Amino acid sequence: MAGCLPPWRSLLAVVLMVLFWAGTGWGAEVLEVRIRGLQGALLENVREALAPPPGLVKDGQVDRPWLERFQAQVPDLVRGALEPFGYFSPTVETDLQPRGEQQFLLDVAVHPGEPVRVATVHLILSGPGRSEPALQRLVADFPLHVGDVLRQDQYEAGKGSLKSRAIDLGYLDADFVTHRLAVSRGDRQADIDLDLATGPVYFFGRPLIHGAPDYPDRFLKRYLAFHPGERFAYQPLGKTQLNFLDSDRFKEVLITPQRELASGQDIPIGIQLVASDRRRLRPGIGYGTDTGVRGSLRYQDVNIFHLGHELKIETGLSEIKQTLGADYLIPSPKSLDDVTALHGKVDREKTETYTSKKISIELERIQRLSDVLIGSLFIQALREDYQIGLTDNRSRLLMPGARLTLRSVSDPIRPRRGYRLTLEARGTHPALVSDTKLLQVIGNAHLLLPLPWHLSLLARGQAATTLQSDRLAEIPASLRFFAGGDQSVRGYSYQSLGPRDASGQVVGGKQLLVGSLELERAIGRNWGVAGFYDAGNAFNSLAEFEAAQGAGIGLRYYTLIGPIHLDLARRIGESTGAYRVHFSVGFAW
Repeated sequence: MAGCLPPWRSLLAVVLMVLFWAGTGWGAEVLEVRIRGLQGALLENVREALAPPPGLVKDGQVDRPWLERFQAQVPDLVRGALEPFGYFSPTVETDLQPRGEQQFLLDVAVHPGEPVRVATVHLILSGPGRSEPALQRLVADFPLHVGDVLRQDQYEAGKGSLKSRAIDLGYLDADFVTHRLAVSRGDRQADIDLDLATGPVYFFGRPLIHGAPDYPDRFLKRYLAFHPGERFAYQPLGKTQLNFLDSDRFKEVLITPQRELASGQDIPIGIQLVASDRRRLRPGIGYGTDTGVRGSLRYQDVNIFHLGHELKIETGLSEIKQTLGADYLIPSPKSLDDVTALHGKVDREKTETYTSKKISIELERIQRLSDVLIGSLFIQALREDYQIGLTDNRSRLLMPGARLTLRSVSDPIRPRRGYRLTLEARGTHPALVSDTKLLQVIGNAHLLLPLPWHLSLLARGQAATTLQSDRLAEIPASLRFFAGGDQSVRGYSYQSLGPRDASGQVVGGKQLLVGSLELERAIGRNWGVAGFYDAGNAFNSLAEFEAAQGAGIGLRYYTLIGPIHLDLARRIGESTGAYRVHFSVGFAW
């Protein structure tokens, strides 16, 4: 019927009417304080100073005598709010105007007047640190100079920066023996006189570590971010505390400089530790479209032989893969990030394209090369029984290799920006008691970029190549390349893409090229929606490369155990079985 609004428009009209009446009548302020003549930081500071005190308005009623006393206090409150900005003699006029029953306007007109300006600045460094270049730069860069408007916040900030920097440099007794700010209101001038006496410079003394007698002293000193004899500073103490806590071996760490035990200028550092449980048993359960339901059980001992060595034994079960693995980690006595690791693993994997049973032992040396770069060298002995296509074979390899990982991420729970690049080279030869001769180079890249409007772009790429003169059949299944799945080309099942044999079964390829673009829109703190496009395939030569493609939409939910991904993907260029749901839990970084 004409003139009849749809239900949602009627509801909107009612809401707007309620908001209108609330803004014009029901919620009108009974006391308004209007300030004229100021702007910017001056206005904000005066507005805060003139906030009506609690109790002046109670139950919608203004206490009129109290309001008149408040009006009389306004000039002093305004002067106090303007003095930190250099205005010591403002003119303040007030006018209290009734606006109906129990409604008032307090009009405050302010003329700040001429500000007080700095006339002289005498800033002196005395003591052993008077020639310290970092302190001299701060003296030269003091925020107030002759002719500047006196800003007391800048004065205090300059003082604080100078003293705190001296303490950071090891002058723990640094203090101002003279700190005078003389203001002449009549002349509108201010004189600054500061003398920072640095006192002696202090150094780190010996570490006194208590509370972890089961760990050798040499092992515990790996976590120190300072060395005896270095200049004392508080920042390395904070880094040391984080190092201990991040090791997952200690649940409490208390670090205290013990000046009472100082020998000269060397300050011993007390470190009180409370060790975590040495042995842990951790179950896990999850689900992914690639693996189906999966569960794991990990046993961990972080102090084998009371040397700080670590042992991990983990078993994993899923619909397509069953594993049993052990890792023995020997930390470097000199570096916190360097580790020698021995890995052993037995696993069985059965996918749509192959069945593999293998046993491997690997010796690896891991070393941090920079804040974001980790390198490793490894050698792996592998025995594998596999069935793929029409091939049923056994392989034996001794394979050395090297790996580089470049990684930086803003937040491990929900990253907004970051990258992860890995490059691995591995190979084998009959001279190494191996069944075949090959060299493989494998690269993976993730790049996450923030965009406007709560958007982010994730670009992902995988590339690999095999240099090999023997027949492909001699390469075990675990060293062949496949595409398809949650982390590859969505829309296709796990490792279902690659070259096929004469019977039409997928047998994997020597090369791999896969890329993905994903645009995500954040919704609140923990949710997101995404659109994506994936393309790529495994192949034996570029002449036969044909990219499989998939695109779709997804839902993201970020949790402490990792993001939950739910994707609906559609194969591009195929009509049969074109849609596929992908579900996974876990970190991609």
